[in-house]
Amino acid sequence: MQKFYRIRLELMEVVPIVWREFIVPAEISLDRLHDVIQIVMGWQDSHLHEFNFGQQRYVETIDEEFDDEMTALEASERLNKHLKKKGDSCLYVYDFGDSWMHRLTVVNSNYKLRDDDWTICCLGGDNACPPEDVGGPPGYEEFCKIIKSPRNKEHANMVEWSSGIQPGNKKFDPTYFDKDIVNDILSCYLRWSRPRQLD
Repeated sequence: MQKFYRIRLELMEVVPIVWREFIVPAEISLDRLHDVIQIVMGWQDSHLHEFNFGQQRYVETIDEEFDDEMTALEASERLNKHLKKKGDSCLYVYDFGDSWMHRLTVVNSNYKLRDDDWTICCLGGDNACPPEDVGGPPGYEEFCKIIKSPRNKEHANMVEWSSGIQPGNKKFDPTYFDKDIVNDILSCYLRWSRPRQLD
């Protein structure tokens, strides 16, 4: 019988806290978990990333930068090999320049799907994903101050730069989060990434 995890994802060093809770199969591969994280957070998957389980790290591709005995490919690794029970956690790092650190924690290691749950779905969250390339947590803090201050000389530029990032919002809203939109995207991801029977 397939087992499911309820995961809490928190973006570290950002105030107010940006968090999501979502359901994934316990045996999900780390490359697919990366896809899910990108969707539930609202990132654009335009930068490198890695998973850290203690000293062991998993990446998408091995190159000169990632070529040591503590680095392995994420595609062949399953989540339940590392996280097995409630409270187990790991780090997910996105964009090594901005260094967005996320903590993933198992809040339920034997989640029972409800009638309206997909096998991968978002249960909730709060606050917006920062814009890509904003400069990490310090840059995002400064960005939020600027867009809240119309008198700031950079205000108009920042509003224009960030317009269109959020559906229906001309001006970036740090409190924005829409679970229904996230789940619509996840449902498309599920359809297109499922195994298909070939002749």
